[in-house]
Amino acid sequence: MISLSAHGLRNTPDPSRRGFLIAMMGAGVMLGYARSGLGAVPAGRASDLFEPTIWYGIDPSGTVTVNIVRAEMGQHVGTALARIVADELEADWNKVRTVTVDSDPKWGLMITGGSWSVWQSFPLLSRAGAAGRIALVEEGAKLLRVHPTACTARDGAVHANGRSIPYGDIVARGDLRRTYTPEQLKGMPVKPALQRRLIGKETMALDVPSKVDGKARYGIDASVPGMVYARPKVPPTRYDSKVVSVDDSAARRLPGYLRSIALEDPSGTAPGWVIVYADSFTTANRAADLVQVRWQSGPAAQVSERDLQQRAAELIADPKGGSLMVDDAGVDAAISSAKRKLERTYTTTTVMHYALEPVNALAFEKDGVFEIHTGNQWQSSILPVLAKALGRSEDKIVMRSYLLGGGFGRRLDGDYAVPAALAAKAMGKPVKMICTRADDMRFDCPRSASRQVLRLAWGEGNRIAAMEHHAAAGWPTAHIAPYFMPKDAKGNLYDLFAISGADHWYSVGAHRVRALRHDLADRTFRPGYLRSVGAGWTSWAVETFMDEAARAAGVDSLAFRLSLLDGAGRNAGTAPNSIGGARRQAAVLARAAQKAGWGQPVPKDVGIGLASTFGQERTMPTWVACAARVRVNRTNGHVTVEKLSLVIDAGTIIHPDSATAQVEGAALWGLGMTLYEGTEFLNGQPKDTNLDSYRVLRMGDVPEIEIEFMPSTEAPVGLGEPATTAVAPAIGNAIFTATGARLRDLPIRPAAVLAALRRQ
Repeated sequence: MISLSAHGLRNTPDPSRRGFLIAMMGAGVMLGYARSGLGAVPAGRASDLFEPTIWYGIDPSGTVTVNIVRAEMGQHVGTALARIVADELEADWNKVRTVTVDSDPKWGLMITGGSWSVWQSFPLLSRAGAAGRIALVEEGAKLLRVHPTACTARDGAVHANGRSIPYGDIVARGDLRRTYTPEQLKGMPVKPALQRRLIGKETMALDVPSKVDGKARYGIDASVPGMVYARPKVPPTRYDSKVVSVDDSAARRLPGYLRSIALEDPSGTAPGWVIVYADSFTTANRAADLVQVRWQSGPAAQVSERDLQQRAAELIADPKGGSLMVDDAGVDAAISSAKRKLERTYTTTTVMHYALEPVNALAFEKDGVFEIHTGNQWQSSILPVLAKALGRSEDKIVMRSYLLGGGFGRRLDGDYAVPAALAAKAMGKPVKMICTRADDMRFDCPRSASRQVLRLAWGEGNRIAAMEHHAAAGWPTAHIAPYFMPKDAKGNLYDLFAISGADHWYSVGAHRVRALRHDLADRTFRPGYLRSVGAGWTSWAVETFMDEAARAAGVDSLAFRLSLLDGAGRNAGTAPNSIGGARRQAAVLARAAQKAGWGQPVPKDVGIGLASTFGQERTMPTWVACAARVRVNRTNGHVTVEKLSLVIDAGTIIHPDSATAQVEGAALWGLGMTLYEGTEFLNGQPKDTNLDSYRVLRMGDVPEIEIEFMPSTEAPVGLGEPATTAVAPAIGNAIFTATGARLRDLPIRPAAVLAALRRQ
């Protein structure tokens, strides 16, 4: 261990993450960051606080505290939401702070996912900010003894006739007891886009300073006096495993080991779990390795990845199964009568989350309320499950929110809170349960393997007459929130998040999209949401298929796509979220192609591939285009991505720096899942449970990335995931351009490239 005393810091170095960060700051890293703005707990409610809505308050010092109901996992969502409030409020940004709230029902649906946060919050927070500004102007006018029409609000003060009064003074001296009903807020006028002063402008994200100086608190940092630690023994199958015996004789020799308990879980979330308790996590971790558990495993113990793909093929082959998300008349007739058709099958393998912070939770009972301290993306979905597991009503359970050391959809499923709560209940004292990396992966809710069959039929005049898309995969929503699943015209439920993206904006004549729930996947593991979710595989299939269709038709693939993105009929778009429709997708595609030098000569074995998507959901399309430039080594099959050019139209951009960071992260996540990430199920378990064998994107793999946002004042939509959807097909299409080898299965590893080259 390195002594830091020579640097005048301290004699005994603190080996913790926080200690390291503090030491680094003390060593003279002067980064000049702005103030810390991310509180760990909600602010107190002083009687003189002005709170026109539940979303923020202003105290007599003029400080504006914005309540954040979304999880912070590196996307700077708190900053974006606070900017929306502050812009309409005409607040002094230097006096804006955020607090992360707990799971009080007053916040309504608490979920952070689907790239929904800004899209859903913008109308609400804009009107809330406008309401506060109007009230402050009215009361400020009284204090200035002028008419409100003579006043303007700017930088946290009301101004009139060369005089001004700060918001804090208005709060301290004025009469601001007014509040607003939801109906009043719904009709609240907001500023025209041209009058915005903070939205679209750069600023340091509020959560950055505390993350740099080590003061930020993640779920894994949560602690209370008197707590003990626990590590689980995860059973051999996700479902139907039963504990036969527990032998902890070897663990008893460890000082600090307490006991091991087989959990009883009425919710069925963690069947067959054994919890190993100790006075430190180090001891709990060592003890868990020594405790011997015999299980009677469930029937999924023999399932393999090959079985999953075979079952998906069987499901697709049955024309009677599934739900029809899109079902135009005339598909069968057009395909059966077509003189020219194209049919292709695409697959993706199982993908894990691998968040840097393994799942964990601290649980304990205090004053009759069960508290769960953890990082979570969907508090509203797990509270009912916790209530069932603990045998108490939801109003006797509260979740305290913390920063997430990686979400990516893993923490949309709060299943890990259940064994932690049960462990605390069984022990009768506060318990901090931490999963190791391997525990986390074996208990992960992975992105399901998928299989898709697409067909296209050409009619008269080389016009596309029909297209159909059949997709089989595990359905996460069926497990986590079945009430979120829509019905097709025949009343059949389907998981929108496992098929969105297939309902694309291309004009292809009669269109059919069929979603099939993968029953064997559902019995083997708990399908989960993973960044971009279903659009991560549907877009892979659609955009690869479009490339193949263009080449089959003998048309340039850019021109082919643009001809189909005509904005006709249902692809015209509607207000407020998809104004312009497919023509906006065509615009980003044309721009990305231009930036990448589409059509210009490239060296041998180098290719540029295009792909264009709408992100995920038709109700909130984020128009995305990606041009990938790759180099293929024909000797070893290695693919090097040299450059990604991305053009995005996400409507109004709230916080440009965060937006860019989100697109970068999403694009690189997509690159990782294209070339590296993925595992397979063997004997009912994921084969790779740690990063020694599970390959993720590394620093040396990162290509040049060029990002451009289309200027827009349209409604802001999502940015956390859309770029992920376009990268894989762009790379696959680029490989074909470079070599003529077509890849239809993700991930694209060197062996698959070599095999495709040999098939030519």
